[in-house]
Amino acid sequence: MNQNSGNDESKSLWHGRFLEQSADELQKLNNSISYDIRLFSQDIEGSRVHAKMLQKIGVFSKDELTEVLLALDQVEEEIQSGSFSVLPTDEDVHTYVERRVTEIAPSGARLHTGRSRNDQVATDLRLWTKEALTDVARMAISLQRALLEKAKEVDGAVLPGYTHLQQAQPVPLGHHLLAHGWSISRDVERLLQAIERMDVSPLGAGAMAGSSIPLDVDAVADDLHFSRVFDNSIDAVSDRDFVADALYVLALLGIHLSRIGEEVIIWSSSEFGFIELSDSFSTGSSMMPQKKNPDIAELARGKSGRLIGNLAGFLATLKALPLSYNKDLQEDKEPLFDAVDTVSNILPAVTGMISSATFQIEQMRDQALSPYLATTDLAEWLVQRGMPFREAHAVIGQLVARSLSEGVALEDLISMDENLGEEAVSLLEEGSLFNSKKTHGSASLEKLADQIERFENKICSDEGKL
Repeated sequence: MNQNSGNDESKSLWHGRFLEQSADELQKLNNSISYDIRLFSQDIEGSRVHAKMLQKIGVFSKDELTEVLLALDQVEEEIQSGSFSVLPTDEDVHTYVERRVTEIAPSGARLHTGRSRNDQVATDLRLWTKEALTDVARMAISLQRALLEKAKEVDGAVLPGYTHLQQAQPVPLGHHLLAHGWSISRDVERLLQAIERMDVSPLGAGAMAGSSIPLDVDAVADDLHFSRVFDNSIDAVSDRDFVADALYVLALLGIHLSRIGEEVIIWSSSEFGFIELSDSFSTGSSMMPQKKNPDIAELARGKSGRLIGNLAGFLATLKALPLSYNKDLQEDKEPLFDAVDTVSNILPAVTGMISSATFQIEQMRDQALSPYLATTDLAEWLVQRGMPFREAHAVIGQLVARSLSEGVALEDLISMDENLGEEAVSLLEEGSLFNSKKTHGSASLEKLADQIERFENKICSDEGKL
């Protein structure tokens, strides 16, 4: 894209009211074409559909429509190839497209009939965001599949589960991986819900009150593949809920990716040694030859703050805006584009990192076999024999305290306790330790197969909605 500077004979779309040219300072602040040019495909498609509707209601002749459609094709090719020049008065993508179409086909001067940039940009941005979130949803599903395949691959593997980053109870590794998978599944649900909510055509709302020209808004909505049309013209041009929805969903997805990243960082440390990252998804140090750094995980963690910032900043922009359209709404695109770009970079990288990683199964198992991780099961064993849970909790807690303070093996204290004995010691054996949980969705090797099936079915269901 070439940017021409200085005075130019072209005029702004709104020059008729003004006796003086726009100041350079105004143009520099006001112009958004440097970033909203990303909407050119949606803008041109919207103009094609609008032009066809205008021909049906008599604004264009058939020959004029053909002329305009060919001009739109030419402009699209120019932008795609990068062989286009922007004038100072081309303050946004809509202005540029309209100017070029009119230069190529004089009848293009009627293309804006019944349309304002207010309903035009709302349409463009809805179309772009629907496509973008659909792409993000597909990438998120790819990550789900990577987690699913790893859960199947490590069948039978166990590790300590954690609360407060302290060892808590043993869990199957597949169960832990699918915990991340289910959180990403909710992100996919939210993406689908956001797409459904934004699937409304604003075209026909005009600047804010509609048009006196008998526009066929339903036909336009159908041709642009919107499921419905706006109900209120003021709301149609003012609404940016769909941008806030998208930013929220992307921010929460980023938070979930950050959590995955944090665990990979911890697990790949020498102190934990639970996971080995592939060389192709790791980096090294320019000074320390031995280093292997989890940069993808760290960037996933770091960029979540950027996504949260995009959401918070845009919500502040929306706060207290009066109806209907205000120039403040021009600030919707950069945070949205940035959030989509950021997530679109993170998701494939995290997916590749997970798919290529190797889990240190024996190290995890050794940690998971600690008898202290079976103490909740021991307390529940006493409950099943009639002891109130608080009393059972105290009994087991006192044994743990003695074991730690006296240096006596917990198994020995259990076998000697009058409430427990040798029968309770069997709860510390692998077969019991890793299969003691009976409730739905619990951390049991025996329950994992059912969960894997449910998760895979959920993925297939969501894929079918895209």
